[in-house]
Amino acid sequence: MSDGPTSTTEAASVEAPRALRLDPHIHTLASDGISDVQAILQVALARGLDGIAITDHERIDAAVAAKAMAEGQGLPLEVIVGEEISTRGGHLIGLFMQARIRPWHSLKRSVAMIHEQGGLAVIAHPLPPYLNCASERAIRGLMAEADPIYHPDALEGFNPTTARMRWSHKAPALAEELGIAAVAGSDAHKASNVGSTVTIFRGRSVDDLRAALAARDTAWDGQPYSWAEQLRMFRQQQRKNVAAVRDELFGKIRRDGTGRDLGYPGGRARPVRFDPASASTPHEDRS
Repeated sequence: MSDGPTSTTEAASVEAPRALRLDPHIHTLASDGISDVQAILQVALARGLDGIAITDHERIDAAVAAKAMAEGQGLPLEVIVGEEISTRGGHLIGLFMQARIRPWHSLKRSVAMIHEQGGLAVIAHPLPPYLNCASERAIRGLMAEADPIYHPDALEGFNPTTARMRWSHKAPALAEELGIAAVAGSDAHKASNVGSTVTIFRGRSVDDLRAALAARDTAWDGQPYSWAEQLRMFRQQQRKNVAAVRDELFGKIRRDGTGRDLGYPGGRARPVRFDPASASTPHEDRS
């Protein structure tokens, strides 16, 4: 390898680090969201995001499909495969996932399982006194573990679904005290909310999020959802759930190999038949 100076052409081919905007907390039709993957990708593009993470509850199939669709369509948008995992100590987000993690392990074990597959572990909407929110005591306990495999890589310093709660206001200070990175995401359950809250960090690609979290060099931008907006979202989710039960039932009655829509090409087929080759162009018919 030459030790000589890099040519102008070679230097120009390497993109300089810049401020990247990532929405790392998004749900689709595959779990409790109401929008399909294609709609989410289109809104993310329209809002100028550099990347998103699909983090459906207890599954990664739509996230895998979203990544393949973005790449197949040549979109200038990076997709991280993620999962929001229900643990006995609250919800936990895994980013850069290779395989699904089943729910209801301890929070400590779930963090370790994410790290064992090379992922990043993020505590979702921490501190409110609810079963799906990790407590301050639990987070401190993780950070006190001698083995760093149990240390979360970040916690949500801002989540627009809980940001109006007084407990959540302590999250940024707790992250600072414990020496852990703070991030934020939209926790979007519909496409129109994608990118309404983002994590900002410097890098060349979303892979540089790892270094940004290690250096605690992150910022965010976003506003809380109103209670009225969250109530409307809940009602839309209930209508979606009724339709999902109907579609599953009718598919079994008709024996036509269909079920509820999971939000990506092949997502209505039973068994599901997502074909990465079918993701190269936008699809309206996902049956």
